[in-house]
Formats: sequence, structure tokens, C-alpha cells
Amino acid sequence: MSELLNYRNILAFCEGQKNWLLKTTTALTRLESPTSNKTAVNRCGIELSHLLTLLGATVEELHSETTGNHLRATVGEGSSQVLLLGHFDTVWPIGQLKRMPIRQDAGNLYGPGVFDMKAGIAIGLLAIRSLVELQFKLHRRIVMLMTADEEYGSGSSRGFVEQEASRSDAVFVLEPSLSGGALKTSRKGAGEFTLTVNGIAAHAGLEPEKGASAISELATQIIAIEALRDDTRGISVNVGLVDGGSRPNVVPEKASAVIDIRVATQTDARYVEASLQSLRSIRPGTTLHISGGFSRPPLERTQSVVNLYRMAQLVASELGHELDEGSAGGGSDGNFTAALGIPTLDGMGAIGDGAHAIHEHV
Repeated sequence: MSELLNYRNILAFCEGQKNWLLKTTTALTRLESPTSNKTAVNRCGIELSHLLTLLGATVEELHSETTGNHLRATVGEGSSQVLLLGHFDTVWPIGQLKRMPIRQDAGNLYGPGVFDMKAGIAIGLLAIRSLVELQFKLHRRIVMLMTADEEYGSGSSRGFVEQEASRSDAVFVLEPSLSGGALKTSRKGAGEFTLTVNGIAAHAGLEPEKGASAISELATQIIAIEALRDDTRGISVNVGLVDGGSRPNVVPEKASAVIDIRVATQTDARYVEASLQSLRSIRPGTTLHISGGFSRPPLERTQSVVNLYRMAQLVASELGHELDEGSAGGGSDGNFTAALGIPTLDGMGAIGDGAHAIHEHV
């Protein structure tokens, strides 16, 4: 009963802070922070650091040479910890606010990056604020790790994410929820591969027989690659970029294709990678080279993920809410933490729509 009273006290506090949540979300959204602009991302990070400090958190800036700096904030003490995970970089360029001004309409808040994922960060801040201001005695640390390069694949932050996750009993990812507020208990892993074909150049009119067309070979290989798609297993394949040739009257000496692969399990990731590496050229005079790999492992619905979801579902039920679950095709930093075997719940952020789109809102 005491735990239920605690839950209700926290909920009542948070429901009374809607104006604060709106103000905080708007302030973070107003600070445009495209991943590629280190200065802009750091400007947003400074504001976020200020907000965390006001909550009584100890904030550490994690320096990055290539991107904006990441932030690690700690509240509470103890020998164990839970991790709140998110990112404050966005896909939108500086100036997008002029094309997508922050506005409220019919209960929705619109703006670039508001759904992915400035509102989720504000929700995490409010959760911490509720515990601090209601003076709950924390028996473990709460660590909030906010990264600055998730939209570019987390190259400079992955080490920090995995290090912090390995210290944690559970990870709560503040990425946007699924429709209606459902959590993401599985996500596909993502890989990007490049197939390069080398052929032999020749004059297309005078002596085409002396050439070996890299483009023709690439076209044949694309058909084989797309055959790896398996909807029943959750394997998706998309040849998204193709390049090749030099002039219409020259048998093309080189061609390439960039392939996006999504998989639901690590087993399928190994299967797809092995299949791509086993490709062999069909046309005499052509050779193949495959590069790339899986940048994010899948977040699989393991028993530890299910157990954590059941706990969250029980809390929600006691507060009179239904909490559903589902799967997402896109990846997040939660893929890294789940792959380490750390219980991970994703989609703990805002309800809304339009991630990376002109109608983005919460």
C-alpha cells in the first residue's frame, strides 16, 4: 500500500507540472541542435546542464572531438544505479524553426525535434524533479546520460552508453513512445553495406566485347541481395543509393550500391552478413567487394526485457492506466544496452507523431 501511495504522489505531482513541462520542452526545442553543428549542440547541452543542476544533479561533460559534448548527470547515492538514456541532437538544420515554428494547436505542441526527442528529455527531468521535490529517499543512483550524436549513429558516444549501461540494473530510454504511449520492447538492428563492382572499361561502339560492365554485374547482384528480404523473420533490405559509369559510350569500369539492412535478431544479422560476403561475380572480368556492417545490434525481446516491462505494466495498472508494448523498425541507443544483457525499456518518452517529418509534434 505504501508503494501505491508513493506512485500516486509522484503522479499527482507530475500532473500538476504541465506548465513546467511545456515550458521546458519549448526551451529545449527552441535551441536548435543538428548533430553536424557542434556549436549549436553544445549550446543546447549548456541549457540542459543548467536544468539538471537546478534539480540538484551532479553534471559531468563528456568531451567529444568530432561532435557536441555528451552529458552525464547523477542524482542520489548507493552502490547500484538505473540509467535514463537519451540524446539532444536532432536531424533538423539550423533555421528549421523558421519553417516549422513552435506552436500549439488542438492539444499538440509542434516544432523541430520536439518529438525526437526534446519532450522525452523534459519528461525525464520531471521524473527526477518529482523524486527530489517530494524528498523520496533514493537507495540507488539515478544516472541520466544525454548524448549528442545519436542521429549520426552514436559513433563518439557508444562507449559511454555501454560503460554506463554495464553499471546499471535497468535502462529506461526516453525516445518517443509508440502510438498511444506503448513501450518499445524490441527494435530492429541496423546495418549499412556498400557493394563495389570493378569491371573493365572499353569503347561501347568499337570494341564492347573487350569490356566487362560493372553496372550490369551490379544489377544482377542487386536482385540477389533483395532476395535476402524476409518479412516473416523481420529482415528488410533496401538498396538506397546506386552509382556507376563515366560516359554513355564507355563500358562502365566501376559501380556501387549502398544497402540498408534491418534485422530482428542477432542470429539474422550474422546470416545476412555471411550471405553478403558470400556473393560471387557472374560476369567474367568483374570482381566484387563488400564493406560495412551492422552499426546497431537488435534490441531483442528477451526475458529480462519482458520482466522489466511487466513491472512497468503493473505500476501503470495500479494507477489506472494500460501500458502496451510493441516493436520498432528504427534503432536507438537502447539497442546497445540491451545487447549487453541489461534490462532495457525503450519508448519512455512523449506520445506524438512525425519524427524527422514536417508535422513533428507531441
